[in-house]
Amino acid sequence: MTPVRLVSFDIDGTLEIGEPPGIVSVDLVRTAKRLGYLVGSCSDRSIRYQEEMWERLGILADFTVLKHRLGDLRARFAATAYYHIGDTDTDRFYAADAGFHFLSADAPAHRAWRAELFPALDIG
Repeated sequence: MTPVRLVSFDIDGTLEIGEPPGIVSVDLVRTAKRLGYLVGSCSDRSIRYQEEMWERLGILADFTVLKHRLGDLRARFAATAYYHIGDTDTDRFYAADAGFHFLSADAPAHRAWRAELFPALDIG
């Protein structure tokens, strides 16, 4: 069985299309999907907003959840590793509470976890 990683993205302040824009590119999300990772969003934005965002981007998200429901994903998806990428202490709190690795959406941390999630790939 191939190891599967689940990667949850906050939107605002994290994704380049957020309000405010964040450091995580849509291309990085597409790369994760291409590698077979389970990908979706965990945000304070409504589920409908999240679903419409993924549809506009042409990305078939595996999940959309409200931030306080991040823990539900562990019950829904079997993965070898669970990650949540966000930019706030609230993201960090809910990631820890759900047993996810928290990855900070700031420039220095981004370089480090990008290498962890995407070894040997040159992506943005």
